[in-house]
Amino acid sequence: MNVLKDILYKVPIDAVTGNTSVAVNALCFDSRKVSLNDVFVAIRGTESDGHAYIEGAVKKGAVAVVCEEIPKDIVNGITYVQVSDTHAALAIMASNYYGNPSVNLKMVGVTGTNGKTTIATLLYQLFRKAGYKVGLLSTVKILVDDKEYKATHTTPDPVTINYYLDLMTQEGVEYCFMEVSSHGIAQKRTQGLHFTGGVFTNLTHDHLDYHNTFAAYRDVKKSFFDNLPKSAFALTNVDDKNGIVMMQNTAAKKYTYALKSYADYRAKILENQFGGLLLKIGENEVWVKLVGRFNAYNMLAIYAVARLLGLEEMEVLRLLSELDSVQGRFQYFISGKKITTIVDYSHTPDSLRNVLETINSIRTGNEELITVVGCGGDRDKAKRPLMAAIASELSTRAIFTSDNPRTEDPEAIIKDMEKGVEPLNFKKTLSITDRKQAIKAACQMAGENDIILIAGKGHETYQEINGVRKDFDDFKIAEEMMKELHK
Repeated sequence: MNVLKDILYKVPIDAVTGNTSVAVNALCFDSRKVSLNDVFVAIRGTESDGHAYIEGAVKKGAVAVVCEEIPKDIVNGITYVQVSDTHAALAIMASNYYGNPSVNLKMVGVTGTNGKTTIATLLYQLFRKAGYKVGLLSTVKILVDDKEYKATHTTPDPVTINYYLDLMTQEGVEYCFMEVSSHGIAQKRTQGLHFTGGVFTNLTHDHLDYHNTFAAYRDVKKSFFDNLPKSAFALTNVDDKNGIVMMQNTAAKKYTYALKSYADYRAKILENQFGGLLLKIGENEVWVKLVGRFNAYNMLAIYAVARLLGLEEMEVLRLLSELDSVQGRFQYFISGKKITTIVDYSHTPDSLRNVLETINSIRTGNEELITVVGCGGDRDKAKRPLMAAIASELSTRAIFTSDNPRTEDPEAIIKDMEKGVEPLNFKKTLSITDRKQAIKAACQMAGENDIILIAGKGHETYQEINGVRKDFDDFKIAEEMMKELHK
């Protein structure tokens, strides 16, 4: 049992009604999961307000309530703690509840629009290969050394984060690499955590449905670096114009990486082909299995983090050459007729452009490049025409289809996309609402040596339609289609 006042350590409190010396069982922010002697934290979410469920939580046995407004009808024997921000309070309380596990780990957070999953996952891979016990908190999965757990959000809720960090410390994990999303930062999910370092990858158009403006999106990312301690390092990509902005108010030690600008860590692309990249990092050449300029940035960031965490230079270079690409990130196979099929998570205009420009820089120009792409429903609508414009401009054929339409009409999403196509590219586009049929059409169109890109969903193994998640794996479906059509 934990004592409420211990869990509230370092939480700024406005008012208290009742006794903070009560013993509490668990920390809950979902009233449906409350049980006897729990503390319920009322969170204001985008869809519902936890304050409306305080009475229900108390009836289910909550012994304490943390809220931004103390209810008019308080119940005798229940402790009510008023704070100005329950999101921040929950994060600090979750750390305290689990004994502040992040203090016992060397934890590095990776933030930015693109590259978070690749950098965090490959850092996990690299440090495991170097012989360490390592943890990973990512979009794709949560790993506690060699044990895998399912991930549901890029940055999980604070209780889940600290639960897994606690598990990591129990398993003797030394390093933890974590994707830090803008939603996670905005909702204070990382507050109360102790980071050894932070990495900024880049900033492009994404999540404006949530943040409303690009400036707000940028400032949320920046706040992660603003909160790093003096003992931490902050590593930023200075080829991105927002890279220096991230460093403006950080107390952490500042380091930079770049392919084009002067920086502490620099790399140059010597060769770029489907088999991988030949990079020159500092004075040394290294061959890596990942493809494209965007991955040159990712590999350089990984190199820099490994060096900043104390690994020896030649060992890091050797380990870089052994790393495999991340599931759903430029994952490809070549079929019998030498057709290359690539599955990639590129779901932002910038990431789609990066992948298509990479393919175009490798192909000879004699091959067709057929792109299958959609946009998610109930998400940033402004990027739909941009995605379609890029796909139709940089491909020989573009097929617009469903992504995860969620509660929106998939045909309406495709119509939003079509508005971005330049008149001269109309003839290159085709719209097929059913994603499986769109992939099949691309496979049918492809001839010898052609290239197919299936963009947007990457590692996801489902398609979400009207609140229902159905099994759907781009990679598996493309493989099956190719076997069937190109025997």
